[in-house]
Amino acid sequence: MQIFLFGALAISLAAVLFALQNNIPVTVSFFGWTFSGSLAVILFLAVAAGALASSLASLPALVKARWASSQHRKQVASLEANLADAQRRVRDAEARVAAPSQPDMRVDLPGKS
Repeated sequence: MQIFLFGALAISLAAVLFALQNNIPVTVSFFGWTFSGSLAVILFLAVAAGALASSLASLPALVKARWASSQHRKQVASLEANLADAQRRVRDAEARVAAPSQPDMRVDLPGKS
């Protein structure tokens, strides 16, 4: 946990130093839209736009993986229920086999129904 904190602190410090050293005003034109600002801000916006684009591009795969995981959880639950039922039936069958059978004490007399 602390290593991530130190890593984030190092990246933040590097970003601040970069912004302080690259405060030159620049103008960016994109599809008729013109934006003027410091080089650091424009680079930050470009990186943020790239992160957003990559997140949106990976969204279908993420949704598909979650759906598959949900389906697998349902299948596992169903198989566990089937296993429990089969184990119960095996225990019942073993109990019937292990129980000593009672001899049939009825006597059929001739002429009596």
